[in-house]
Amino acid sequence: MSKKLIYIAGPTAIGKTSIAIKLAKKLSTEIISCDSRQFYKEMAIGTAVPNKSELNTIKHHFIQDRSIKDPLNVGDFERLALKVISKIFCKSDYALMVGGSGLYADSIIFGLDDFPKISINTQNKLNILYKESGLKGLQQLLKEKDLEYYNTVDLNNHHRLLRALSVCLESNKPYSIFLGKSKSVRNFKTKIFILHESRELLYKKINLRVDQMISNGLEGECKSLIKLRHLRPLQTVGYNEFFSYLDGNFSREFIIEEIKKNTRRYAKRQITWLKKYKTAEWINPKDASANILTNL
Repeated sequence: MSKKLIYIAGPTAIGKTSIAIKLAKKLSTEIISCDSRQFYKEMAIGTAVPNKSELNTIKHHFIQDRSIKDPLNVGDFERLALKVISKIFCKSDYALMVGGSGLYADSIIFGLDDFPKISINTQNKLNILYKESGLKGLQQLLKEKDLEYYNTVDLNNHHRLLRALSVCLESNKPYSIFLGKSKSVRNFKTKIFILHESRELLYKKINLRVDQMISNGLEGECKSLIKLRHLRPLQTVGYNEFFSYLDGNFSREFIIEEIKKNTRRYAKRQITWLKKYKTAEWINPKDASANILTNL
């Protein structure tokens, strides 16, 4: 039997971790996280990493295994994760990959795309635009240059916007046309399962998760990290909003509602991204592990 990578995808808070652990137990295998927010040991509450009990139940890879001062880019993730997957396949016919960071997942499933080399001149132009016009300036230019990618990217992630715009300006073509062009040959098959349920239920889960993060001490975690707020891993939902609160710009109640709203928006973008997986199976989280096992 050929080796098989099972990718369990879905929007944030839908329940990917618990389902993956049930599956890993049944298949006697290990879990590779492709959630880029969960790579860092300083970020625990705001990224909803698996708890100690879950981590002790099944071996996880790329969960809080590095510092935010040593960020893991997608190219390095591809290289390191493929090595881990190869080792897992020495012991099992299956490996599980779980997470909502689409670009990191794609690097394993398809390989990285072949982009044009970006000149210093283009980089400087975009850095000036960002400095003078901020995030809105980048968002507006991307909307003009590549509406397709504009509708799927995290519009609050200025690094992603700068990267896409640099390709647009350098090539005079939309960034999105470069995505999926280069296909790497893998020595394993991939089966993709996407967890999906009604928007009402998903949004309820998101709101409850944010409330739990607040109860678990998200504010304190943000206070301890505010001096490092300039680092890329911290420029994400939950942390950005609380940093603004700690700056005295907004009330605590307003910030909590903003985190919920921005997390719901993030989930919508994740769902849009996942729709491109044409061969994936969309399943309800309820009894998902049993359903996945019968469809392998």
